Amino acid sequence: MNNLIKVTEQPSHYRHLEQMQVSELLMHINQEDQLVPQAVQKALPQIEQLVHAASDKMLAGGRLFYIGAGTSGRLGILDASECPPTYGVPYGLVVGIIAGGDNAITMAVEFAEDSLEQGWADLLHYQVSAKDVVVGVAASGTTPYVLGALRQCRKKGITTGCIVCNPGSPVAEAADYPVEVIVGPEFVTGSTRMKSGTAQKLVLNMISTSVMIQLGRVHDNSMVNMQLSNDKLIDRGVKMVQEQLGNLQLSYDKAKELLLAHGSVKKAVEAAMAS
Repeated sequence: MNNLIKVTEQPSHYRHLEQMQVSELLMHINQEDQLVPQAVQKALPQIEQLVHAASDKMLAGGRLFYIGAGTSGRLGILDASECPPTYGVPYGLVVGIIAGGDNAITMAVEFAEDSLEQGWADLLHYQVSAKDVVVGVAASGTTPYVLGALRQCRKKGITTGCIVCNPGSPVAEAADYPVEVIVGPEFVTGSTRMKSGTAQKLVLNMISTSVMIQLGRVHDNSMVNMQLSNDKLIDRGVKMVQEQLGNLQLSYDKAKELLLAHGSVKKAVEAAMAS
């Protein structure tokens, strides 16, 4: 691990940031951000393999876990928490775990990421098993909390993946399906919440969206299983019902009545077509 060259920790290409005008700061940050999707594109074959592995496990009844520390952990929790309302899957199908527990979601928990044992202990709280997939999210690729968890998963026959931003890292070595997105030095040296965090968010979006489509949670291009948890989503759902049942020429009110009676776009459409 000591011989690893951490690209994420290399000096910024920019100097004397405090002397720049705001317009310069924004321009240069934007220039660096434009490198991120290019780096993600290079990793698409790795992402594809991880999506296939996760989909196969989940279709067989398994779960998807994200585990990380700091920004990486928060991004995993964000992605996991948005799957139930977006796709109507049960809470607990996609699980985000962060070093330091819930308190670490909103504030830094000192030294939480430094334990090689705690990540596995936190996974055991969820009765993780060989039916599941565990994805370590760690920009550096060296976070002990993540590394220890993935190593234990491998010993227990649990499929593992990762999202890292350094090449040849220990976390990638511990993963069956590593995703390495090399975005280069950060605008502010070592501030991996910037390009590295953006890259991780893009990859997480790809993984969860692609997996949910494989699980049949999307019809055409619509979130037909989304939870009807606010007026905006109900309105969106009503319009989906109207669109998918266009031949019936349903009024807005009739489509809304149908939607609320059945609880999802998919079930409302199926009921209408069966009647």
